[in-house]
Amino acid sequence: MTNTSTTKDEIMAIFPKVAETMADALGCDVEKVKLDASLIDDLGAESIDFLDIVFRLERAFKVKIPRGKILEEARGNLSESEFDKGGVVSEAGVERLKSFLSEVPPERFKSPLAVADIPRLFTVETFCKMVVRQQKAAAASNPKPA
Repeated sequence: MTNTSTTKDEIMAIFPKVAETMADALGCDVEKVKLDASLIDDLGAESIDFLDIVFRLERAFKVKIPRGKILEEARGNLSESEFDKGGVVSEAGVERLKSFLSEVPPERFKSPLAVADIPRLFTVETFCKMVVRQQKAAAASNPKPA
């Protein structure tokens, strides 16, 4: 996957629908769903909720989001052994995560960071960016006839 940047305009264009989808999935008020809200810490999501949210976003935006896509993209060109050692994210892995999850405030990156705690970093904006990237990937693989 190429590193295609996502603009604030692209994110804001889909945010209302993402917020509504997440509020439905998590059973919370849509007003609580802010771009910088942590799905786990602020909105109370559990790991099973991530599957539901991804499924609902796929339906709402007609995109396919493969399981594990965020982690795979977050790892970038680092091998698994370069990214983490025994379930703890390496220094190089943390730097890669900070770059990939640029919407996450730096203070949320605890050290040491367990691989199992990476989902705690995910914000509503993380999922907005994922939807935009999947929309771009789908458009690139299915160009519209002229």
